Amino acid sequence: MATAVIATLDPKSRAASRGMSDITIRNLFIIPTILFLIIFNIFPLIYSLGYSFTDFRASTSAAANFVGLQNYRELLNDPYIWNNFAVTAKYVIVSVVGQVVIGFGTAMLLNRDIPFKGLITTLLLLPMMLSMAVVGLFWKLLYDPSFGIINYALGLGKFEWVGNADMALYAIAITDIWMWAPFVMLLSLAGLSAVPKHLYEAAAIDRAGSFYTFFRITLPLVAPILMIAIIFRTMEAFKTFDLAYVLSTQPTTEVISIRLYKMAFQEWQTGRSCALAYIVLIMVLAITNIYVKYLNKVKER
Repeated sequence: MATAVIATLDPKSRAASRGMSDITIRNLFIIPTILFLIIFNIFPLIYSLGYSFTDFRASTSAAANFVGLQNYRELLNDPYIWNNFAVTAKYVIVSVVGQVVIGFGTAMLLNRDIPFKGLITTLLLLPMMLSMAVVGLFWKLLYDPSFGIINYALGLGKFEWVGNADMALYAIAITDIWMWAPFVMLLSLAGLSAVPKHLYEAAAIDRAGSFYTFFRITLPLVAPILMIAIIFRTMEAFKTFDLAYVLSTQPTTEVISIRLYKMAFQEWQTGRSCALAYIVLIMVLAITNIYVKYLNKVKER
């Protein structure tokens, strides 16, 4: 009955009076979307893939010469590029682990009846709604050694955060954690609210401790949603550009996206930068595939 209603137009509707079929209406909504995706997503991907096999430079009018896999070989044999990947990996680990720990911990605290719970949750979500460039400039002021509030609050004097080569990457990761831990918190809250209450009641009857309840009930049931949060945040952290570019110019904070930007728009090595972009894409897809396989294993348990 429901299928028949959905598949048939209302005879009194404007679409029916104009002689428009269900397929026509469907195409009117779907085709523009498909064209938009092809023009702005798929076409640039294919176009840049072609350039990755050439020595093309956008700063000159010279024709692009086909060089095969030379760009890929040179990039994969470049120790400087591998150093950028090492910096990126370090940043991703610190940032994502911090977001998961703080986000999930905050969700655990909010997963109970407390006064003004809705207001508190809304306020905690505000950082992720801000522009990353604005957040970077805001935290750059907070990190300032002369008048930054962080040094004053921690009693660190004129400690250099973003100006210190050893601390700059951690300062950027702290900013990213502040901004995106609420995202993990939001997903974790959704998972925690879906855990059946009778499981906790049964555990309480069996006199199970909080440690046992957390690792036997809460964590296994929330793990799939937590893995989804980790997948999204790992992909985004791997592509981080705004925060690192705004907060610091230290060589120790040059993540791969900044190196890609410099290669493409400062050195004008367009073909080589396209090849680097595809290397990054392949790495992100490989990491995501590993996460998805683990997620499927978690769901099967």
